[in-house]
Amino acid sequence: MKIACVGGGPASLYFSILMKRQDPSHDITVHERNPAGSTYGWGVTYWSELLDKLRENDPETALAISENSVNWNSGVAHVRDRSTVQPGDEGFGIGRRRLLELLAGRARSLGVRVEYEHEITADDLPAADLVVAGDGVNSALRERHAGQFGSEVALGRNAYLWLGTTKVFDAFTFSFQETGHGWIWAYAYAFSDEQSTCVIECAPQTLSGLGLDRLGEADGLALLEKLFAGILDGHPLIGRAEEDGTTQWLHFRTLTNRAWHHGNVVLLGDAAHTTHYSIGAGTTLALEDAICLADALGAHPQTEAALAVYERRRKSDLLRLQSAARHSAQWYENIQRYIDLPPEQMFALLGQRHSPLLPYVPPQLYYRLDRAAGRLEALRRLKRWLGPKLARTSQSRTLAARK
Repeated sequence: MKIACVGGGPASLYFSILMKRQDPSHDITVHERNPAGSTYGWGVTYWSELLDKLRENDPETALAISENSVNWNSGVAHVRDRSTVQPGDEGFGIGRRRLLELLAGRARSLGVRVEYEHEITADDLPAADLVVAGDGVNSALRERHAGQFGSEVALGRNAYLWLGTTKVFDAFTFSFQETGHGWIWAYAYAFSDEQSTCVIECAPQTLSGLGLDRLGEADGLALLEKLFAGILDGHPLIGRAEEDGTTQWLHFRTLTNRAWHHGNVVLLGDAAHTTHYSIGAGTTLALEDAICLADALGAHPQTEAALAVYERRRKSDLLRLQSAARHSAQWYENIQRYIDLPPEQMFALLGQRHSPLLPYVPPQLYYRLDRAAGRLEALRRLKRWLGPKLARTSQSRTLAARK
């Protein structure tokens, strides 16, 4: 096949790698409109399950990503002057720029052409058997046929800002700070031995009340550094000002599409779907898209049939995570409901924010029920484990008595 990937993000690059491994004769070009190394986004997170999938599909890529990642296995939440620490699953962070360098290098080694500063427009698509639209949430290729794709976008209520810092966190860190205009909070995690990502979020009234929507970058970062001094330990926050010197506060865009392919164009990664950043799954889902699309094309000689299989499988796989992401975003939009709980309860419900029941059950009651359910499940597991052992012991005693 002749394949043109539009957009040089993780999904396009990894898809090109998998297709070249599948058949070196594929003619594949990745077109990226920006210069090499110009990506923005600081670090990305992923979990051990993704590494397992990468090892299955391309061990060399998996090893390179693993060797260039940092990891943690606990979380800490700071609320005012209170803190609580909880153990958790092992998480990983890697710089987005470094991830793209590794994927582009691997793709080139397999014969993929990676062309930077090469913009593809929707009205002038490359001549190819398959055009992969991996050009992000603002995909021009998707917008050109928005009616056929059935694209819908819902804006989140809260405002957020993506920043870096030289503070290297040894755990996934949450900090909730109360101001005279409401709560503002940060999610922070390391992505190298030198830097971390720090995402700041707040309600619109807090943003305007603090003046953060009007301050220039330098003044805005200075205020945020003061608000989060407790976790930054004197380290600066690092931003990226717009051309007019303002700071780029955003509202998350949840994108869905009724169809994921039209003609010979197929959507991949954020061009096809987005999930709220608070569940830390964006990069993982993009790479899983690439795996699924490559598998479908390898299993089905007819491209149309392969694209239909890809679309059906990924839509099904995403249902649970999209629901979790919606509830996670809503948890933060209703932070006042949970913020005054005792620290251990608040942090426990932070971990349960994906639950569709939580918004409808009083928080303290939900906490007690969840704790009770956890104890019951532990007891069930113990009984299942002891059952065969107790049966064997009873049988041995019966035989002994008969003798």
